[in-house]
Amino acid sequence: MARIRFLRDRIDMRMVRELTAACDHLEDDSPCRILVFEGAVDQGCFLRGIDFADFRPDQPMDIHGFGKWEALCTRVEGLKMATIAAIDGAAVGGGVQLALCCDVRVGTRRATLQLDEVHHGFLPGMATWRLARFVGLGRARRLVLQCPQVSAQDAREMGLIDEVGDAIGPLVDAAVTGFGPAHVVAIQLARRLLNESSSTAYEDAIGNFLAAQHRAISQSAFLDTVARAQKDGDSA
Repeated sequence: MARIRFLRDRIDMRMVRELTAACDHLEDDSPCRILVFEGAVDQGCFLRGIDFADFRPDQPMDIHGFGKWEALCTRVEGLKMATIAAIDGAAVGGGVQLALCCDVRVGTRRATLQLDEVHHGFLPGMATWRLARFVGLGRARRLVLQCPQVSAQDAREMGLIDEVGDAIGPLVDAAVTGFGPAHVVAIQLARRLLNESSSTAYEDAIGNFLAAQHRAISQSAFLDTVARAQKDGDSA
C-alpha cells in the first residue's frame, strides 16, 4: 500500500506537478496495489481547493492550469491500483473533485464536502460530469449551483462517502481489507467498464467486456485462482 499525504491545503501548480510525478512513479515503478490519499493531520482538512495566489488578475486569464488539473484527475481515475480518499476534515472544491476520482471515499464524522466554485465565479471542473453519477442530476444541481457544505453523514446517505466513523485509521484499514487481494488488472478493467457504462450502448459494452475479460483471464491472478481450485477440488 502507498500513501500520498497533502502537506499543503490548497491546490496550486506545484502540487499538480508533484502529483503528476507521483502518478508516473506509481504507474511505472511501484508494486503497490492500493493507494490512499490523505490530508496532513495538523491541517485538519483533506484539501480546501484552489490556491488563488496562482492567478494574476492584471493578466489575461487562461485555462492551462485547469487543463493540467483535469489531466491529473483522469490519471488518478485510471491508476492501475485501487484508490481510497481518506477525508478527515474539510474537502472543498478540488478536494471533492479528486475524491470523486477515487474508488472508495471514507470520512470521519467531522468531514465535510463542498463544491464552492460557482460562488467564486468559476466552475467545479469535471465534477460537473462525475457528480451526477454518484448523487443523481437533481442533487448534483443543488450541490454545484448552491454550494452547500455537506456533513459526512449526509454525504454518506447520498453516496458521496462510502463509510463514516470516529477515526480515519480504522476506516482506511477496513477499506483496504475490502479490496481483498486487489488484483490490479481486474480492478483497472472493471473500473473502466463501470465508467463507460452510462455512455455505452449494450451492444458495444458487451464487446468491450469480452475483450477486457479475455485480458483478465490471461493474467496470473486468474490462472492462480484456477490452479488453486483444481488443487482443492473446488470447481465453484
